[in-house]
Amino acid sequence: MIAYVAGTLVERAPDAVVVDVHGIGYRVLVPTSTFEELPPVGNDVKLHTYHYVREDNVALYGFATTAERTVFETMLGVSRVGPKLALSALSALTPAQLRDHVMEGDTSRLTDISGVGRKTADRLIVELRDRLADLDVFDGAAPISGGSESRAAARADALAALESLGLSRADAERALREVLRDHAGVQSADELVRLALQAAE
Repeated sequence: MIAYVAGTLVERAPDAVVVDVHGIGYRVLVPTSTFEELPPVGNDVKLHTYHYVREDNVALYGFATTAERTVFETMLGVSRVGPKLALSALSALTPAQLRDHVMEGDTSRLTDISGVGRKTADRLIVELRDRLADLDVFDGAAPISGGSESRAAARADALAALESLGLSRADAERALREVLRDHAGVQSADELVRLALQAAE
């Protein structure tokens, strides 16, 4: 299994990217949430990956966080759920949001996911409830561009600060994704908070 791909981002699109790793270009399919956190083309990037292999389909899927990859893998264990639907779920919801809606039996929110009808939503709730309850990977999501350790710490501190200022976790995460997308060089928590508050206005 290819656990991650780290190299230079040479192409980016909402559904797929190309990462150059020592002269080899890896095409990686990504959810919208990961695309929103990508640095500009030409920058270093690291994606947590899942190598999907079937007789009729071989593909590499990439994610900004290990939480997203874990949820993707978990969803593939649900009957009649393939990678396309799992990717749609992560494009529509964060791992924590997906867990919460499944645990609450919120079929109306799950049916907002592209490709999910009422029957599929019911099946996701039944088959994922116990599996997601056992996962402890939903906090501390790290950014995917260079300087990962210090920047991950700054992001975590900024997220906590934004929540203490009254933003919901979902709004804070959305604002931080926008800041990290538009300001790839930001490293400090204070600067992340300042820009995120502007983005959330």
